[in-house]
Amino acid sequence: MAKLSLFERRRRRVRTALRARAGGKPRLSVHRTGRHIYAQIIDDAAGRTVAAASTLGAKASGANVDAAAEVGKKIAEAAKQAGVTTVVFDRGGFLFHGRVKALADAAREGGLEF
Repeated sequence: MAKLSLFERRRRRVRTALRARAGGKPRLSVHRTGRHIYAQIIDDAAGRTVAAASTLGAKASGANVDAAAEVGKKIAEAAKQAGVTTVVFDRGGFLFHGRVKALADAAREGGLEF
């Protein structure tokens, strides 16, 4: 087996811990790149995406904390429309600070519980 990168090891560790405590709740998955940030709520039991939001198509650049907070607000609204109130937060292999933390805080303010 090939040696995994630090990012991939962290990502697998986070996902394994989530599966242990998810209890059937949907997962709020976050992905960030240098230009954009993406968030989606995934129902792993059904294997489908319930709601999604990103900075794609937005006028402002996705490479800042303000844009990440906007995505957090959008994903909370989309979750409410889909009837989801409680999720587990999947940060993937990303550290919980900066843009990822801003997105999480905005989603909590928007009404999502995690």
